[in-house]
Amino acid sequence: MNDSEPVLPVRTAIVLFNLGGPDGPDSIKPFRVNLFSDPAIIRAPVFVRFWLARLIARSAQKKAEEGYALMGGKSPLLDLTRQQADALESALPGAKCFIAMRYWHPFARDVAREVKAWNPERILLLPLYPQFSTTTTGSSLADWHDSAARAGLVAPTTTLCCWYDDPAFAAATAEPVIRTYETARAELGAGAKIRLLFSAHGLPESIVKAGDPYQEEVEACTEAVMAAIERRLGHRPDHQVCYQSRATPQKWLEPSTEQAIEQAARDNAAVVVIPIAFVSEHIETLVELDVEYREVADHLKLPGYYRAPAQNDDPAFIAALAGIARRAVAHGPGLCSHRGGRACDARNRDCPWARYRAVVAA
Repeated sequence: MNDSEPVLPVRTAIVLFNLGGPDGPDSIKPFRVNLFSDPAIIRAPVFVRFWLARLIARSAQKKAEEGYALMGGKSPLLDLTRQQADALESALPGAKCFIAMRYWHPFARDVAREVKAWNPERILLLPLYPQFSTTTTGSSLADWHDSAARAGLVAPTTTLCCWYDDPAFAAATAEPVIRTYETARAELGAGAKIRLLFSAHGLPESIVKAGDPYQEEVEACTEAVMAAIERRLGHRPDHQVCYQSRATPQKWLEPSTEQAIEQAARDNAAVVVIPIAFVSEHIETLVELDVEYREVADHLKLPGYYRAPAQNDDPAFIAALAGIARRAVAHGPGLCSHRGGRACDARNRDCPWARYRAVVAA
């Protein structure tokens, strides 16, 4: 801890938000139905969304079951988030971390009651999504506020909306990328062409055009990590942002990760894939990146396919997150980014700052 950084008040509850994942084969279907029933994900009237959620979940059920089978029949996300929570508690005396998952246990409605029973002096809502999106952080926060109201939980609360280009986070993210990149250079030879692919979860273009800041923040996050890489290596490797996990027929952000791999094959370039929007391993890294896209790369005969690990409870990442948490709580109750005020461009109408200012003005 830097001596100049603020100290948390005693009894600070830190609520960590993430997607969640099935805890066994029987929960794969209900987890996916919960996911696609979220109005932030499927933006259709409720009676249409009810049927669409079940249709989408059923259409890819077999593939989902096969994916989770490769990980022992369940998602590792909750266990990894618990490790992050334990490490963060150790770095932040006076804090207790609670985990609220969006689409499977532990749900916000149960966690809000646990937080109330602990009787915190302060609450920090800390999404484990570095970049804000209405489909991730926005959905989790809406769910939390409803759950907290139902539980009668009242305490001074700081809401952290995003932390995508925090310098310590960028430096911590850069290190495993550098190690993987150097492994690729050692195995392929100094003259090999290697491209870094920063793969983020995709979004329908319509959501971004409606004012969601996610794409802007993914690109800024990538730039911050690239700057950290350049400082360490003394040069700037070739790199590209791409998007994975398309789930609906709409037009999604491009290039897709598969398209980026196809372009690398045409350029005779090896790739190092970096999960830039995920800070824990889960099905989209361990199966989609490690298995499915590796098969694409092998089929296209890429010179090499490498994947940088997610942060999990890496000490440098936890130290960065602890610093972000301290500064957020010191900012006081209300909404903040890692910079304090609004971090994204004002044209993003679905940034929470647009709504926050409207409420304050009223």
